[in-house]
Amino acid sequence: MGSAPLNIALIGTGMVAMTHLLAIRDARPALRLAAICARRRESAEAFAAKAEAELGYRPAIYADAQAIADDTEIDAAILVTPPNARAELIAPLAQAGKAILLEKPVARTGAEAEAVVALCEAAKVPLGIVFQHRMRAASLKATELVASGTLGSLGLVEIAVPWWRDQAYYDEPGRGTYERDGGGVLISQAIHTIDLALSLTGPVAEVQAMTATTRFHQMEAEDFASAGLRFENGAVGSLVASTASFPGAAETITLHFERASLHLGEGVLTVSWRDRRVERFGATASTGGGADPMAFTHEWHQSILEDFADALRQGVHHW
Repeated sequence: MGSAPLNIALIGTGMVAMTHLLAIRDARPALRLAAICARRRESAEAFAAKAEAELGYRPAIYADAQAIADDTEIDAAILVTPPNARAELIAPLAQAGKAILLEKPVARTGAEAEAVVALCEAAKVPLGIVFQHRMRAASLKATELVASGTLGSLGLVEIAVPWWRDQAYYDEPGRGTYERDGGGVLISQAIHTIDLALSLTGPVAEVQAMTATTRFHQMEAEDFASAGLRFENGAVGSLVASTASFPGAAETITLHFERASLHLGEGVLTVSWRDRRVERFGATASTGGGADPMAFTHEWHQSILEDFADALRQGVHHW
């Protein structure tokens, strides 16, 4: 693909689309938003106008994924659609050899997710998933510390996602349903914290859990979940996740090792060593835990896009 800007198609113009637009604008080496596709033409036109204001040029508008697949100049597609719209979009893109970057989740169910991965593997196209919380400075430092082995064995894990969404959020057609989203707080909100935690702890071997829908929301799926966890490495832990915790607070991950405890919260990593030393890394930042789900920086998405683009330039297929 050389050193020229990669040509990106953005499919979907919902809430997070603007975050991707700003990430593309600031990415280095440069990326080019070549095309926009949305279910409704007027949505695509409105977003194209926003893109022109930010980028200085107007991306083309495509009617569907097949039109993007047919454009030999497009290198990759970013999908920010609801999970139930993915399969029909991914198939033509993969068959045309387009690299694919999906906003979380991969799909509504494990079986659907496995089918997406199998499809991209068969077509030999790179597939990436956006979990931008991994790109925060505090998260990267935690990853480095865990990998170093200096912390000793992990014994206890505490994961908390006390977020808030008002009813208007769930009044959008399909939101919080199994048909469109695949579930509620676990798959749509807490998934970021769960992914980051698992990247640090390793796999879970056993779960004892309950889910519920509180009286604060009218929705099909859960807005509350709690679980006891037993990890393959022998550690135990807990997960509590909610979008009913008014006014909403930052999610936290606390990992207790033999020699130190790591606490991730509000973009800051606090390392409390057993010898009483305390170290802090990162900077305070909002992650959208309150009423405004988009109250977070686009810089983490920018890092994801830059990493994905670097993988494409290097010809990496398993990303």
